[in-house]
Amino acid sequence: MPSEKVEKKDSQPLRYVTLRIRHPQGELFEEGSAVRQFAVLSNRWELKAARLIEWHREKAGPMEFVHDVIKNDLGGGVLPSKYFGANAAWLRLAVIAHNVLGALKRLALPPELLAARPKRLRFLLFNLPGRLVHHARRLILRVAAVGKGTAAYGEGLRLLPVST
Repeated sequence: MPSEKVEKKDSQPLRYVTLRIRHPQGELFEEGSAVRQFAVLSNRWELKAARLIEWHREKAGPMEFVHDVIKNDLGGGVLPSKYFGANAAWLRLAVIAHNVLGALKRLALPPELLAARPKRLRFLLFNLPGRLVHHARRLILRVAAVGKGTAAYGEGLRLLPVST
């Protein structure tokens, strides 16, 4: 069990799940070994080991894909200023946009849009023609297009929890 610098009295120990990957063709890894080992350290005891590994791999996806989306789709690759602080803020905003889009896809969009890139979401959902109308002390969005985009809006509104 790992010992942390600060542990609370009632905290549970962390859980290790280790993967051993054997290459079917022998010693083809870069370092020449036939076996690689990876560990996942978690505090989620309620999941079985296989589901914990799946959950761990789903969290952000492969990092190269995340970097590609942030750099090319969300503008993180083109820094706007010669000043370090402004560029750091720009990159943070791109990462926040990526996280918000990931939460939107998981919580409020149909499962077929889970792997959609930001450009597809922009053309499918965000750029729909519509009008905001104030009527009877309510704000109503009237969407002009009928089709996949409006169906995704309706599904998203159904999936989101309503707070009063």
